Amino acid sequence: MTDTQAVVLKDLKVGFGKVQVVDGVDLTLERGQAMALIGESGSGKSVTLRAILRLFPEGRSRITGAVAVAGRDVLGLSKRELADYRGREVSMIFQEPLLAFDPVYTVGQQITEAILRHEKVSKQEARARALALFERVRIPSPERRLDNYPHEMSGGMRQRAMIALALACRPQVLLADEPTTALDATVQIQILLLLRELQRDLGLSIILVTHDLGAAVEVADRISVMYAGHIVETGSARQVVREPHHPYTIGLLRSRAEGAMDKGARLQTIPGSPPDLTNRPPGCPFALRCFLAEERCRRERPPLGSVGDGHQAACWRAGEAAAAFQEERAPQELACA
Repeated sequence: MTDTQAVVLKDLKVGFGKVQVVDGVDLTLERGQAMALIGESGSGKSVTLRAILRLFPEGRSRITGAVAVAGRDVLGLSKRELADYRGREVSMIFQEPLLAFDPVYTVGQQITEAILRHEKVSKQEARARALALFERVRIPSPERRLDNYPHEMSGGMRQRAMIALALACRPQVLLADEPTTALDATVQIQILLLLRELQRDLGLSIILVTHDLGAAVEVADRISVMYAGHIVETGSARQVVREPHHPYTIGLLRSRAEGAMDKGARLQTIPGSPPDLTNRPPGCPFALRCFLAEERCRRERPPLGSVGDGHQAACWRAGEAAAAFQEERAPQELACA
């Protein structure tokens, strides 16, 4: 791990009972960079984030491989070291803040408590910092809102408060697990723009989990596509969206409204369902749903290989997939010219 790397995952595997949910993930997040993890539900995105914080109970989960944050071996931390690490070095914005916040304490009390846990400051100083954070994330009437209970806030305001809590102890890495899922479109955009602004101003390293390719492009410098516990494509946001090389990435792009050839046309869907993780098929996990699959794909799992400068895809027919996408896209670009 170099000084420029914030998070490095090597051959990360996470299992529960007989189910291997994350199966050999390699991922590198540079300092000050924002990365989006995209894919269908069940791809292993949220499990990967939680593994970085070691949130799974010991004895009921298996985590192997390597997780390093700022050079520290996370899987080797003791319970005491882990308590200091969470929130201080790495923090998380959870998908549903109403469930993440304790309903019997005010939001201000919970943010103040987090600051007092990690730093030697007075209660007054901790509250003053909580107030400054509320102002930073643009919560209106911040002093009054500090004394609100979670249920007294709107969804967008709770999400901003969740971001303030995540930033309370000045972490180096921020993990965001679908932070805009339960919000309306206007508030979603506001939260995404806020995350991007905070990332640039504070030099944060961010991993964003999302189903929304539009959100990924808005926030992320790089995009990694997950399928059945594997990274199947990774590259800059532009490379993955404009020059996809994996059939699964192409399927995700086709299924967006923006990808429809004609107004009112039926959206394309990816046929079939994700594989049964208790009985993984041999070969490429996407082979049974792939429009380019051949016999080799069903026998041998392709490695993540280079398809361009900093761009990788795990597909035996990556070049053909990219060519098919560009050929399909050409009439759209002609129509827009």
